[in-house]
Amino acid sequence: MLCLILQQNSTNRMPSVSNKGLEMPPSPIRKLTPYADKAKQEGKHIYHLNIGQPDIDTPQIMLDAIKNIDFKVWAYTPSEGTASYRGKLSSYYNKLGYAITPNDILVTNGGSEAITIAMQACINPGEEIIIPEPFYANYNGFACSAGIKIKPILSYIADGFALPPISEFEALITKNTKAIAICNPNNPTGYLYSRQELEALRDLCLKYDLFLLSDEAYREFCYDGREFISPMHLAGLEQHVIVLDTVSKRYSACGARLGCMITKNKEVWRTALKFAQARLSPPAVAQIAAEAAIDTPQSYFDAVKAEYTARRDVLVAGLNGIKGVYCPNPGGAFYVVAQLPIDDADSFCQWILEHFEYQNQTVMMAPASGFYSTSNAGRNEVRLAYVLNANDLNKALLCLEKGLEAYPGRTATA
Repeated sequence: MLCLILQQNSTNRMPSVSNKGLEMPPSPIRKLTPYADKAKQEGKHIYHLNIGQPDIDTPQIMLDAIKNIDFKVWAYTPSEGTASYRGKLSSYYNKLGYAITPNDILVTNGGSEAITIAMQACINPGEEIIIPEPFYANYNGFACSAGIKIKPILSYIADGFALPPISEFEALITKNTKAIAICNPNNPTGYLYSRQELEALRDLCLKYDLFLLSDEAYREFCYDGREFISPMHLAGLEQHVIVLDTVSKRYSACGARLGCMITKNKEVWRTALKFAQARLSPPAVAQIAAEAAIDTPQSYFDAVKAEYTARRDVLVAGLNGIKGVYCPNPGGAFYVVAQLPIDDADSFCQWILEHFEYQNQTVMMAPASGFYSTSNAGRNEVRLAYVLNANDLNKALLCLEKGLEAYPGRTATA
C-alpha cells in the first residue's frame, strides 16, 4: 500500500523551473509566431513587418569565402576571435575614426552575446543600467540573465523619440547606477542620435563615472545625409565606452551569428574574455565569411542605403496617410514605431493574424509594448520593419488600413 501511495505522489509531482526562468520575458517580436503559422496553414499570405530580417542579398564575397573553405579540421577558434579577423576588423573601425587595435576587440556569438557579456563584465547583480525606451526588446532578457535592473527613461513619439533631457537621466542616477545604454540608430524607433545628444551623455557618464554601452548594429543605415556619431568619436570617454556590434544587419547575414564587443578599457576587456572563455569560442566559419566581407565594395552599401531610404519613404507616407495613424520619419536603421487608433496593440496584432484577411492577405507586426519596460507604455504603438520591397509594403499598408477599419477595438479619431 505504501509503495502505491509513493508511486501516486511521484506521478503527481515534478521539479519546478527557476525563478529567473519565470522572470525571463518572452520576445514580443516572436511571440505571435504560432498565430502567423496558423494563418499560413489557412492559406493566408502574411506580410512580415514584425522582425528585422532583411531581404537584401548577402554580399557575394562573403558567400564565396564559405564555398572556398579548405580546412581539414573544423577546430575551435581563440575565445577572443581569430587574430586575422580581429586584425582586419580593426581596420574597418579605424576607417570610421575609432582609433582601436585588434586587442580592443572581443569577437562574440552575435551582437546578443556581446551585449550580455558587456553587462556581466561591467555591472553587478542588483545594480542598474539606464536605457531610453522604447528599446530593443531583448535588452530586458539580457538584463534578466545578468541579474541587473533596467531603469527605463521614456522618450516620446510626439518628438520623434529624441533623447530625453539629460536632467531626467540625472534624476534616475543612484549609488547603484553603473551604466547607460543606447542603440544608435535606434531599434525600434529608427531615431539617430545627434552629436549634441551624445556629448551630453558623455559629460554625464564622466560626471558620475558610468559606463556607456553603445549598440551600433545599424551604423551603416543613416539617411538624408545625416551624420553617424559613435561615443568612440568623443574625447574623454576612452575608459567608459563599450561598442556592441554585429554583422547581421551590415551584411544582411543574420544567420552568421557573429558580433563583437569593443573597448579600450583593458580591465573590462580582460574581464569580458573570461566570460568568452567560459563559452569556448565564436564560430569559425562565420569569422572566415565576415573577414572576407570587410572587402565588400562601398557600392553595395550605397545601393542598400538607397533601397532602404525608398522603402522608408513608402512606409512612413503610407502610414501617415491612414486615418488616425501617426508615424515620425526615422533617421536610421530600418524600423518605425507607429501610433495606431486602437485600444491595445497586443490584442490588435493577434487579431489581425487570427481573425482578419483582405484578399486572403494579412500583416504581422510587433506590439511596441514589448519594447518598453515601463508598465502600460506603448499600448497603442507597433514596430514595423521595412525589410520588404516597396510593392509588398504598399500591399501590407492596404491590409493594415482595412484591418484598422474592421478592428472591434478601434478608438475614435478626429
